[in-house]
Amino acid sequence: MVSAHLMVLFVAALAVVYAVPGPDMALVMQTSIGRGARSGFAAAGGLAMARATHVTLSACGVAALLRSAPWLYEVVRYGGAVYLAWIAVQIFRSPVFALPAGGVDTSGQRPLRFAFVKGLLTNLLNPKALLFCSVLLPQFVRPEAGPVAAQVVELGVVLLIVGACFDAAYAVGAARIANWMRTHPLAQTVQRWTFSAALVGFALRLSLD
Repeated sequence: MVSAHLMVLFVAALAVVYAVPGPDMALVMQTSIGRGARSGFAAAGGLAMARATHVTLSACGVAALLRSAPWLYEVVRYGGAVYLAWIAVQIFRSPVFALPAGGVDTSGQRPLRFAFVKGLLTNLLNPKALLFCSVLLPQFVRPEAGPVAAQVVELGVVLLIVGACFDAAYAVGAARIANWMRTHPLAQTVQRWTFSAALVGFALRLSLD
């Protein structure tokens, strides 16, 4: 079992990471603004699934393989950058939405699985998320405290819970903003430009770092 002291430090480190703007945050907020909190939660579910995959792969040593095989890392890295850029283009091209007085307009809305898949791929195609897990988790594992596998599972579950809490907060907050933006088309335009530029920036950073 991970000690209470180490767990507090681990949660604090995760809170700092999840509070920093990134592609995951931008995706959840943009999805919630454009399609409502339910779609935002679906995107968050995709992110959670991707994070669980990263934790599992890190425990299996795949992150070490990426570090030792630069060509494989480059393939995943550029693939993720292209995908983020594609999302940015889709956001930029999306029309200004007009919501009814009751809330988000769901007419013609895509099934929630589209938002889920988008969240899944956004995080899954980011090799830095996998390397982050492989670097962070071992820092809080103590062999003398018990089975290492059990500690990794415990830390991984906490990582998913903290991430889900932050994503849920972003989804709800963004959905509330959407209700105000219903009567402010200019704000919607600024929002689309902002999120598109942010995702393009993340794509460039991912491809150049």
